[in-house]
Amino acid sequence: MGPVKKVRLSESMVDAIKQMIVDDGFAPGDKFYSENELTAKLGVSRSSVREAVRILEVVGQLSVKHGKGIFIVNTDAHPFEGFVDWLKNNDQSLQEHFEVRLIVEPQTARLAALGAKAEDVALLERTHAAFVRNARLGLTAETIQCDREFHKLLARAAHNKVLFALTRSITTALFDDWISSFHTPGRMEKTVGEHGLVLAAVKAGDAEAAMEHMATHLKNAIRDIRKSSTH
Repeated sequence: MGPVKKVRLSESMVDAIKQMIVDDGFAPGDKFYSENELTAKLGVSRSSVREAVRILEVVGQLSVKHGKGIFIVNTDAHPFEGFVDWLKNNDQSLQEHFEVRLIVEPQTARLAALGAKAEDVALLERTHAAFVRNARLGLTAETIQCDREFHKLLARAAHNKVLFALTRSITTALFDDWISSFHTPGRMEKTVGEHGLVLAAVKAGDAEAAMEHMATHLKNAIRDIRKSSTH
């Protein structure tokens, strides 16, 4: 398989790896290519490969065993089971992630409502529209990218360089939050509405509402994720 067009995190990257599994004849239990090999074969950055592999691990199509490599998982019988197992194994770290986000992001939304300029609101509206469009098309990876961008743009709208740097770090380091949210049944659709409420509050300059809607959004997300792990 030749190199594909260089992408960041997109549905095409995930699909390219899925197609590679089929085209190169990998079966459940087989050891797959390493991240370095995938990077060379796909012609993209290692970080993009790592994020795509992480998505496929969360949904139970790949298994990453530290020190051993990446392996193919059989998802034909119960495709959701791999995701549930992953949630159970990562419940504590996800809880810690959301605890940090609940400290930072409601205040970020509040400051964005107080400090957002017209161009900040325009960028938020454009990103939210792309989020809605990708969610309706079922493009999980592209929707994740829009979601992360929305949260970063809120921090930019707060016009606090330290807060923006922290938020940018959070959206990169806590990538599992976004993956788990959008593989939780119904969460993507709920996020459309929750983001819409935050955006409306920022646009109206309503700091308290922006803060409350962001806190509710994060609390709803972790609740729905945990609910999925008990199914």
